[in-house]
Amino acid sequence: MVRMSMEEPVGETGELPEYAERVLDVADAIPPGRVMTYGDVAEWIGEGGPRQVGRVMALYGGTAPWWRVVRADGTLLPGHELRALDHYREEGTPLRAAGPSAEGHVPRIDMRRARWDGGADSGGGAGTHT
Repeated sequence: MVRMSMEEPVGETGELPEYAERVLDVADAIPPGRVMTYGDVAEWIGEGGPRQVGRVMALYGGTAPWWRVVRADGTLLPGHELRALDHYREEGTPLRAAGPSAEGHVPRIDMRRARWDGGADSGGGAGTHT
């Protein structure tokens, strides 16, 4: 599958690097209302780490459900909080109310309930994928 991004051209052939394609395939597989952390995605594909996954999402993730690949602490992506929050509310992603000290009082993702383990079940609860 060929994907395009507004941030950076993919190259003369229009092909993504193989690692980026694998990361985006995982992002596409995450069910609505569920999330995986950057580290979860790296672990799932067996290569790289959270920073590499984050880089792929930043460069090529514009056409993927980018809001489903998140920080491990459940904070929303800086600069994209409101867009992400719209997606989370539309999909019914479990959220936690922001504390009074939270900047802008933006909620966080309830990672215990929203985290997806990559299994066929898209229902609630966290798990591991070994």
